[in-house]
Amino acid sequence: MNKTLDKLRVVFMGTPDFSVAALENIIANPRMDVIAVYTQPPRPAGRGQQLRLSPVHQVADHHQIPVFTPHSFKKDPEAVNEFAALHADIAVVAAYGLILPKAVLDAPRFGCLNIHASILPRWRGAAPIQRAILAGDKTSGVTIMQMDVGLDTGAMILKRELPIHSTTTGQSLHDALSALGSAMIEDVLEMVLDGTPLSLEMQDDALSCYAPMLQKEEGHISWSSMDADYIDRLVRAFTPWPGCWTLDETGKRFKIIEGGLTSVAATGACGEVISTEGYVVCQNNTVFQILKIQPESSKAMAFADALNGKKLKIGQILS
Repeated sequence: MNKTLDKLRVVFMGTPDFSVAALENIIANPRMDVIAVYTQPPRPAGRGQQLRLSPVHQVADHHQIPVFTPHSFKKDPEAVNEFAALHADIAVVAAYGLILPKAVLDAPRFGCLNIHASILPRWRGAAPIQRAILAGDKTSGVTIMQMDVGLDTGAMILKRELPIHSTTTGQSLHDALSALGSAMIEDVLEMVLDGTPLSLEMQDDALSCYAPMLQKEEGHISWSSMDADYIDRLVRAFTPWPGCWTLDETGKRFKIIEGGLTSVAATGACGEVISTEGYVVCQNNTVFQILKIQPESSKAMAFADALNGKKLKIGQILS
């Protein structure tokens, strides 16, 4: 790769909000031509369950870029042929959501690049942002890699780190990594345009770990088997989705919107609300403070307001 190109024919493949910044950056670059966008098909959403276009689809429509929404490449040879017929120089993949077979990966002139929201090989898989916070990692980051047929196993081209702070949430880290990834992929594409050889670093599989997709039931707080540190990480990691929740003695669900750690000493049973300040006893005599809570069929409110409205009471046991 040592010949300078005038313009790069790019196919962009992505679906959620995370992918939008990268797409918009590439569209705005006069040296790059987004010839097509691939995204997940419209899904039913909201109370009316009306079909909703993905965030990436909406951006593509705004810029009048052709959009393709195959349900599968593996089961649809015509979709593979359609992709190959675009004669792309390169494909950029960011949280697309479909497995790309070898025929797709090999179709663009320079292959397919992936924007992955972790420092690989740590946290391969669907939910690297939340898993990093939940595990107590001190850093996260973005890896730009050359895709192969494995799950996030391709050779790494560029890596940049970001710190994870004690207040970092799934949303704040998502936004920061989205912005970082959009800048990084543009840097790599400029290198391709200029004919600069890409330095490829192979991943060490022995250092890898997997970040499985988030499940709603993972947000259930078990005060007797989770300590305050873990609950704090869980609440932050699962903000805004899928969220964390607990049950009162009658089985009503309460969503924990915001909370934090405290040095207050535990003086009750696990799950017991011990203070008007929102202190709840956790495993190992630790205490977690609920700052904002959302009772079932109600709006989110400060913990004190939940007490005043008799949604909760001191001495109550949450589970």
